[in-house]
Amino acid sequence: MSRPFDEAHYKGLLEGLEVSEIPLSVAMISDRSGRFDSGYFSKEQLALREKAKVWPVLGAYVSRIVCGPFGSTILDINYQETGIPMIRPFNLRGLRSDVGDIVYLSPAFVSGQNLKMFKRGDLAFARVGDVGCGMVVQPEATISPNVIVASISGSALNSSYATVFFNTKYGRLQMEGAIKAVAQPTISTEIIRELRLPLFSETFQTHIQQHLERNEAALWGAKSAQEQAEQTLLHALGIQNWQPPEPLTYTRRASEVFTSGRLDSDYFAPRVAELLQKLGEAGLTVGAVAPTRHERFSPGKNGEFDYIEIGSVRADGTVGAERLPQNEAPSRATSYVRAGDVITSSVRPIRRLSAIIAPEQDGFVCSSGFVVLQPRDVPAEVLLTYLRLPPLCELMDLHTSASLYPAISEADLLALPFHPITREAEAKIVNAVQSAHTARRQANALLEAAKRAVEIAIEQSEDDAMRFLLESREF
Repeated sequence: MSRPFDEAHYKGLLEGLEVSEIPLSVAMISDRSGRFDSGYFSKEQLALREKAKVWPVLGAYVSRIVCGPFGSTILDINYQETGIPMIRPFNLRGLRSDVGDIVYLSPAFVSGQNLKMFKRGDLAFARVGDVGCGMVVQPEATISPNVIVASISGSALNSSYATVFFNTKYGRLQMEGAIKAVAQPTISTEIIRELRLPLFSETFQTHIQQHLERNEAALWGAKSAQEQAEQTLLHALGIQNWQPPEPLTYTRRASEVFTSGRLDSDYFAPRVAELLQKLGEAGLTVGAVAPTRHERFSPGKNGEFDYIEIGSVRADGTVGAERLPQNEAPSRATSYVRAGDVITSSVRPIRRLSAIIAPEQDGFVCSSGFVVLQPRDVPAEVLLTYLRLPPLCELMDLHTSASLYPAISEADLLALPFHPITREAEAKIVNAVQSAHTARRQANALLEAAKRAVEIAIEQSEDDAMRFLLESREF
């Protein structure tokens, strides 16, 4: 080296970097997570562990912490339409346990497999992957292998408050630090038992609970409005009470089969032919009323952009776009989305809610897994509801390619029949969809306010947090 390795030189080398200096004896003291990496000893993690020393552990307030059953205990073939709900990791979003598709198990199966039962108010943690926490909201439920549930006992700890805390920056940071570094991020019952959280007054915890109850009421309002939009459209299309023909056998001409290039029976089912006839009476297609937008995104070297991937679409129909640097844009980030566009996933089969109206701000970018539609002769809210209808989803699923990731082509999507409806029906649907959007926005605002209030209580004081909560009641 050309000059002594003095303190000034050392500081120069560290400029722009985050470095934690801790004694080797401290680093060698491993907790249950077995972590010995830079992330675990980041300044943020070290500061949190110092702050949390005085907080009581979650285990002091629970009667049991139970992990889900062995992986092969529950298979897809055990699912049914009704019965006892089973909570899976992706159901634990929005601080609740009922997001996304809920599957059910028969009471006899649950009893026969000796599966544990849980109730409303229990805390459910995703055990692997994106480790998170949501409160059980079903009257009774069981859990999948990758979920851990903590049942709170006594009145000192309010389950709503605990759920909110574990979704604040302090709760999530603590869980991230507790993750075991294995093939995929994993958290255990022992680690959950030792998670720490500050205990505030019963009054403050009750106010947090009230925010979650208002959030739940808003979500139910959004669901009701969305269902109203769907029923209005089904009625306007004349298929509200449609009973499709389901004969045990049916025949088709060989020429039809060879022309279509399909050999599967579902594609030629009488119900499909009748549905195509009903929806295609006007001779219109999806592409005729909403052509595609082909505005290609070319990332630059500087700046950031908002990216919408299929996983960004939440089950409530909102979008959790990810802000990414332009120079780190994934190859799938291909198309610009403009306000008012409707984007729908080409990957099938897919959740109905993977069709969404683009965010109100311009400039979002979506992945190549979406088709971007520009509604022209139909309101965006009506097109959105149309694409989510179960009959339309069935038609889209029938046009999928046979591959590892079945997808409907853009051409097939645009060729789907579209049936116009009256202006009066359109207005009702637009109003219902917008009401659902407003209710979901209110629900999200209430959640964010509850999380921020807990953070204020930790960073400042409980009194400051209470003032913030009272001000946020206007949401």
